[in-house]
Amino acid sequence: MLSIIQAAGWPIWPLIICSVLGLALVIERFISLKTSKIAPPKLLDEAIMVSRNGIPGPDVVAQLEQNSLLGGVLATGFRTFNANPRATAEDLKANLEGAGRHAAARMQKYLGALATIASAAPLLGLLGTVIGMIEIFGSQAGDGMGVVAGGGNPAQLAHGISIALYNTAFGLMVAIPALIFWRYFRARVDEYLLTMEVAAERFARHLMTVRKP
Repeated sequence: MLSIIQAAGWPIWPLIICSVLGLALVIERFISLKTSKIAPPKLLDEAIMVSRNGIPGPDVVAQLEQNSLLGGVLATGFRTFNANPRATAEDLKANLEGAGRHAAARMQKYLGALATIASAAPLLGLLGTVIGMIEIFGSQAGDGMGVVAGGGNPAQLAHGISIALYNTAFGLMVAIPALIFWRYFRARVDEYLLTMEVAAERFARHLMTVRKP
């Protein structure tokens, strides 16, 4: 690997940095976008069960909020009626939508950076290719020692070719996985958003039936 990096020249270092950052972002998103941290399957039913006889107290609401992102959205519904028992359906909807937007922003965190890496890596590879081509054309100038008949320094020519090919290949090796994971995480976030939207609508209807008069 070290020999490949040396052969690729300095243009490969930005690509190495992008690859390390991309790997770190992918691992972080896999950990953060676990179902247990976003929308546990039974959480909505549990929240409805504990509020069958009325809106629970602050301790239960705080515990629900710390459970997951969906728990934070549902806890907002409880807080709406704890703060104002006469809150209207419009007030409840507005608060739930605000909490939902906050949850969506947290789920989409770092996805923009991953998309940037997927877009920038091929361009960085192209930059390395151009620099390699410059090395190749420079080797054809052919003056001084080490010049073969017909012009050109073979060592410099080989070095330019290695820079061009290694950087092109490495740029694609970084960009393709980054693009795949970015699309995967986007689809996963969209699925979570739909789940949370449906859960919030169901929870809002439930709260309107159990709120204090």
